[in-house]
Amino acid sequence: MAPLLQVDNLTIRFPRAEPVRDLSFDIGQGETLAIVGESGSGKSLTALALMQLLPRAAKVASGRIAFGGRDLLKLDAREMRHLRGRDIAMIFQEPMTSLNPVMTIGRQIAEVLKVHERLSGRAASERAVELLKLVRIPAPEKRVDDYPHQLSGGMRQRVMIAIAVACKPKLLIADEPTTALDVTIQAQVLDLLDTLRRELQMAVVLITHDLGVVAQWADKVVVMYAGRKVEQALPGDLFNNPLHPYTRGLLAASPRLKNDFHYRDGALSEIPGSIVSAAGEAGCPFRPRCAQARASCGHHVPQLTVPAPDRLVACPFTSPIKAVPHAAALSL
Repeated sequence: MAPLLQVDNLTIRFPRAEPVRDLSFDIGQGETLAIVGESGSGKSLTALALMQLLPRAAKVASGRIAFGGRDLLKLDAREMRHLRGRDIAMIFQEPMTSLNPVMTIGRQIAEVLKVHERLSGRAASERAVELLKLVRIPAPEKRVDDYPHQLSGGMRQRVMIAIAVACKPKLLIADEPTTALDVTIQAQVLDLLDTLRRELQMAVVLITHDLGVVAQWADKVVVMYAGRKVEQALPGDLFNNPLHPYTRGLLAASPRLKNDFHYRDGALSEIPGSIVSAAGEAGCPFRPRCAQARASCGHHVPQLTVPAPDRLVACPFTSPIKAVPHAAALSL
C-alpha cells in the first residue's frame, strides 16, 4: 500500500540559510511518526512546509510532498485551503496564541465545520458540543460558550484538538502538543490523541523533543539534527541500540526508567556545544560536538545508509547492530 504522506528530499531555504535539507520520510494511514531533535533542528519548519504555511521569507527550494498521491507543492492557494483543515490538520505548540481570544470556543469549532462541511449555524453549533465531549471536556454544553481565557491550558489544548479533528482529517500534525502542560495533563492529551488516531484511522506526525513520548506513542522515529535526518528506526531499535552519536547523546541526556520503574542512578549527560548554524557547514554538521569525530568527518556530509531493515543512519562510524528485545524500548 502506498504511503499516505511521502516527503522526498525536502529543502527549505531562507535568503541566507537552508534550515531543512534533503529531508525524506513517509507515513501510512493510521501510523504515528515521531520527529525528534533539539530546538533549531528544523522540526517545526518541516511541519509548516507540510501545511504550506512557511514564513514569507522561506520557500521550498526543492523536493516533493505527496499527500494521497498529489504533490502539495503544485497546488494553488485555493486547492491548499480546501485540503488544510479538512484532510490535513495541525495542532500548534501554544493554544493560547492559536485560539482567537474574542471568540467563544464553540464558535471557533463551528467555523471549521461551516467552511469545510457546509453545515448550517445550528448544526455546526450542535456538532461543536459533540466534539468537546469527544475530547473529554466536562459539561460541553456550558463550556461551548466559554472564551479561551476561561479555560485551563489542558482544556485549551483539547479545544485545539477538537478543531483539528472536526472534519476527521486523514493526517494530523501535532507540533509539540504538550510543551506548555504539566506532566499529568501531557499524558492525558497524548492518550486522547492516540485514541482519536485509532478511532478515526488518522496518520499522526508527532513533533517532539520528549523521548518518553516517542517510546510510548510512536510507530517509527526520525531524528533530525541541523535540518537533516541523521537516523530513522522503529522505537524499540532506536532506544535499545541508537546508532548515530547524536541519538546516543539525546538518550544519555534523558532520564530513563529501569525495569523496576525507578529512575536510573547518576547525573544526566549533556551534549557539549550548540547546534550548528544553518547558514553553512563543512563536513558532518555534528562533528564539532561529537566525541568520536575523526579528521575525515570534516570533508563531507555523511549520506544515509541502511545498516539493517527499517533503519537509516548518517554516520560511517556507527557501532555494529546488536540483537535486542524489541519490547525493551518502553523502559524510557
